[in-house]
Amino acid sequence: MKKRVLGLLMVCAVTFSTIMGGAAYADEKEAKSGEDATLNIAYQYGLGYAPVTIAQDQKLIEAAYKEATGADLEITWTQMSSGADINTAIASGDIDAGFMGVGPAVSGIVSKLGYRIFTNLSGQEHQVMSNDPDVKSLTDLIGSDKQLALVNIGSIQHIILAEALAARGEDPHALDANIVAMKHPDGMAALESGAVAAHLTANPFLYEEQENKDLNQVDDLSDVWTNENSFLVGICSEKLHDETPDLYNALCEGIAEGQEVIAKSAGDAAKITASYDGNDEETEAKFLEKGTYNAETRGIGDLAKFMFENGFIDSDPGSYEDLVFDNVKGD
Repeated sequence: MKKRVLGLLMVCAVTFSTIMGGAAYADEKEAKSGEDATLNIAYQYGLGYAPVTIAQDQKLIEAAYKEATGADLEITWTQMSSGADINTAIASGDIDAGFMGVGPAVSGIVSKLGYRIFTNLSGQEHQVMSNDPDVKSLTDLIGSDKQLALVNIGSIQHIILAEALAARGEDPHALDANIVAMKHPDGMAALESGAVAAHLTANPFLYEEQENKDLNQVDDLSDVWTNENSFLVGICSEKLHDETPDLYNALCEGIAEGQEVIAKSAGDAAKITASYDGNDEETEAKFLEKGTYNAETRGIGDLAKFMFENGFIDSDPGSYEDLVFDNVKGD
């Protein structure tokens, strides 16, 4: 009788162990597989966003999330005209992440819109081009009724313009009244048609304008801004960062892989991005080589300080660490 009871206990023990082991395996499998997720991302126009284009085309963020969790990720991509539009969208909860100029990113962080910078995206040369041969310097526009097209008030282009004016001993806001807000492709079209006298832009629109013999470059803004400085950055909500680390890591990894494609071969990158920009692959590769694409920021702290000192933001931006997530390196 004792042997029979012992036998039953052993069977029960084995059965219980099997059930619990199976449950533990199921829990482990479920934990590893994670949950299917969605992500809403906004970006803008220009070759500065090439890593984003590559990540989107090659589904790099989705692949990184799949590898880490075993689950699927669905991304909705939205192209917007300005960083101000992206700030509005993230404040309303319509997007989770976006890519914009450093200027509006700093403005959004200081305004406590609930996000921070998760990566540098690219650095690009900026210049002012004009269709008026008498406009050879930014000072030639001051006090005139000649319009200068750039993305909008408060954009990174506006702040670069202000820095250039300050470097020339002028009021940083001396040309605010001349600014007309236009997204990059519309600004180039307006310049070439004569609808505006000048246009402050970047890659690829700048290089296309420089090839137009009817246009001339105004000053040289490389004394205040080079392609080594952070131009575009990636931002994402603190909620995404804090509550969904797998999703956050996949976002960082996917964009880093997009940057790596360009770093390894501009020619290979151009095969992906050219069709989006309307350029042939050779021209696209040439334009890509003129930019810098890496995750490390440069000059963000100094730019934020300039913005505060010159009335672009109302509150002190604090330290560099207050603007970025912990994984971000740079200054």
